[in-house]
Amino acid sequence: MKQLDMSTVELTNLSADQGGPHRLTTVLVAEDDPMSRQILQRSLHSWGFKVVAVHDGVQALESVGAGDGPELLLLDWMMPEMDGLELCRRIRALEKPVYPYIVLLTARDAKQDLVTAFEAGADDYLTKPFHVEELRARLRAGTRILTLQRDLIGAREQLRFQANHDSLTGVWNRRAIMDLLAEELERARRNHQPLGVMMIDLDHFKSINDRFGHAAGDVVLREVAARLVASVRSYDRVGRYGGEEFLVLLSNASLEEMTRRARRVCEMVAERPILCEGHELSVTASIGGTAMGEDTPIVQSRLLRFADIALYRAKERGRNRVETCDYQP
Repeated sequence: MKQLDMSTVELTNLSADQGGPHRLTTVLVAEDDPMSRQILQRSLHSWGFKVVAVHDGVQALESVGAGDGPELLLLDWMMPEMDGLELCRRIRALEKPVYPYIVLLTARDAKQDLVTAFEAGADDYLTKPFHVEELRARLRAGTRILTLQRDLIGAREQLRFQANHDSLTGVWNRRAIMDLLAEELERARRNHQPLGVMMIDLDHFKSINDRFGHAAGDVVLREVAARLVASVRSYDRVGRYGGEEFLVLLSNASLEEMTRRARRVCEMVAERPILCEGHELSVTASIGGTAMGEDTPIVQSRLLRFADIALYRAKERGRNRVETCDYQP
C-alpha cells in the first residue's frame, strides 16, 4: 500500500466518489509545514471534505472557537506558538456544545506518547509516515462519531421542543408560557420596564367543532396560532393557554402599546376566512389585556386575573373586540 510521507510532495489520488460518510464535513488541518499542509489539504478535497487549513496552534484554536467552527480536526503535534498537546487541552476547555473529534499527527511512536496524547484530549493518533488509506479510515471513523453526535443532539432538541410546545399549534404550551411569564415578570422588574399581557379566546369555537368536526377545529387553532405569531414582535411570546384560549406576553409594552397590538391581533384573526375542506370558516377573537407598570409590585396570579376580567368584559360586550383592565397590585 502506498504510504504518504509528510516529508514528500507526492499525493495519492483518491476520488470523492469512492464513498464515505463525510459529506459536507469540514476538516481543520493545523500543520506548520507548508508542503505537508498542502498534501493533506489536496487529499481531503479529493475525498469530498471541506477544508480549513492553518499553520499554527493559535490560529487553530481561533477557528475551533468560532460559533460554526470545524468539528473534525487534524492537528500536528509539533507546531509554533502552541503545540498539538496544548491545543488539545485548550479545545477541550472550550466546552463546546458539539464535541470536536481530534486526530493528532506526529512522528512520535512511543507508547507513553500515545498515552499522553489521549490524556490531553485527542480521540485518535496517527504516526507519520502513514498510509493514505489509513488516514482516510480514521477520518471515516471520526465522521461516524460526529454523525451519531448530531443525531443525538437533534433528537434531544426535538424532545425539548415537544416538552415545551403545544403539539397541535406549535406555540408554547401552558406550562412553558407560565414559566415564561414568570421570567418576563422578573426581567420587567429588574429592568424597570412594563409588561403587557393578552388573554385571547376564539368566539363561538364550539359551534365550529359541532358543525364541521374536530378536525376543522384543529385547522382553525393552527391557523389562528400562526396569525398570532405573525402579528406580534419576534421577541414576544405566544402560548396556548388551554382549549381555544391563547396567552400573549409583550415585553416592554405599556397598557397603551398592548391595546394597540391587541387590536391588530383582533383584526388579523378576523380579516380573512380560514379554508377547511372546501368551507370558508369566519373566525373572530375576543381579547382581554392588562399591563404591569414599570415599577409595579409583581403578583403573577393577579396579573392573569385582571387579563381574565378584561376578556370576560370583551365577551359580554359583543365579542370580536379588545377590552382592557388596569392592573392593580
